[in-house]
Amino acid sequence: MPLRTPQQYIEALKKMKPNIYVNGELIGRNDPRLKPGINVIAKTYELAQKPEYQSLLLATSHLTGEKINRFTHINRSQEDLLKKQEMIRKLCHVTGGCIQRCMGCDAINALSVVTYEVDKKYGTSYYENFVKFLRYFQENDLCAAAAQTDVKGNRVLRPHQQADPDLYLHIVEKRDDGIVVRGAKNHITMASYADEIIVLPTRAMTEKDKNWAVSFAVPGDWEGVKHVVRVTALRPREKLHAPIGEFGVGDSFLIFDDVFVPWERVFLCGEWEFAGLLAHHFANYHRHSYTGCKPAVTDIMLGSAALVAEYNGIEGRPHVRTRLVEMACLAELVYAAGIASAVKSTISDSGTCVPDMVFTNAGRRHAGVNIYHEFDVVAELAGGLPATLPFERDFYNPDVGPLLEKYIMRKEDISAEKQHRCFRFLSDILCSALAGVNQIAGVHGGGSPIMEEIIISQVYDFEERKNIVKKLAGIED
Repeated sequence: MPLRTPQQYIEALKKMKPNIYVNGELIGRNDPRLKPGINVIAKTYELAQKPEYQSLLLATSHLTGEKINRFTHINRSQEDLLKKQEMIRKLCHVTGGCIQRCMGCDAINALSVVTYEVDKKYGTSYYENFVKFLRYFQENDLCAAAAQTDVKGNRVLRPHQQADPDLYLHIVEKRDDGIVVRGAKNHITMASYADEIIVLPTRAMTEKDKNWAVSFAVPGDWEGVKHVVRVTALRPREKLHAPIGEFGVGDSFLIFDDVFVPWERVFLCGEWEFAGLLAHHFANYHRHSYTGCKPAVTDIMLGSAALVAEYNGIEGRPHVRTRLVEMACLAELVYAAGIASAVKSTISDSGTCVPDMVFTNAGRRHAGVNIYHEFDVVAELAGGLPATLPFERDFYNPDVGPLLEKYIMRKEDISAEKQHRCFRFLSDILCSALAGVNQIAGVHGGGSPIMEEIIISQVYDFEERKNIVKKLAGIED
């Protein structure tokens, strides 16, 4: 099947049954409130059709040998990981933020590693199930949301210890033809406008938690699946239309209300020892993707800081130069961590290329602990106007509009409209609802800094570093 077009993706969404709730209302996927998020995913289909993007956006399927969208591809080499990272950075420049579709890509790569390992130990058929699903996924150029984060209940208790067992998604019944699951997943970006939902465990499990060790895929409108969605987008432009205004995000509180899953779509069912491995592999791939998207977001924040400094007439001042260099170093160090994780990657027994876990987590942590600093820099250089900028219509009011144009001026060689566009953009990225969401996502999306710290503490070789010092100090054990 040829690559899917944006129109084909959108038409497929319209055919899905309504199971989305927004502000108490049941809606279909043609509701205009979902359009900003849909526009982001549609862009991944649109650009795949353009020759100038195809070296990054297209890959060769290891199953069929045919050209496919890289978002449906299993990474088989260092080059694959590097191209995925570069692709994500470039696409995030186009959409002004998170490209969203990487979640499904990272989920299928994690499954390609772990299902193979489960089958090796238990003689199960999860890898066969996964390969069949992957073939379908690639041939139809589908997009998927990854539903990993459970609502979790009491954070100090394991799944089996919770007062309500549904606070982690779990198996409630095994049947001859499949399983029935119940629970909820939260913070699930793009699930309401994805073709498929891939469910993964959120944490390591014990044997008592085996009913919570489950992974599967179902269509986004599958029976019993309910999306309760927060949609976030910028205030619509009436005159100063700009690409940034086309895009937004929908995040699902995703409820599985006794959902039946046929066996051929089940990838883990009670093999509790592999729940943590699958959770960690997904996080590893997703954090590698983050070393592409987060530098892109920093590029946009850096560009905003540099542009407003120019418009304010303060470019070249020492304090401005220091702030811009700080942001440049942040972007490139995170990106460099992604490059290093690809170069230091290993090949799993299934043939899938796995990024180095230390570098992916170090890069993601560095980004997460600095996200508010980036906003601080832009706010410092922009001043207070992004927060108090009059509404757009005021600039076109015949009475006050000309006066606003007069008084918004900074450097005399930069027009009032350019000044207005710059500060309207700054207001969007600093003061809007989407700006607030992006700040929280910058900390927690893909895993909070504490999670990266936990992984690094587990896999980093601290003993080797102690031994280096022992040798230098002449200490013999």
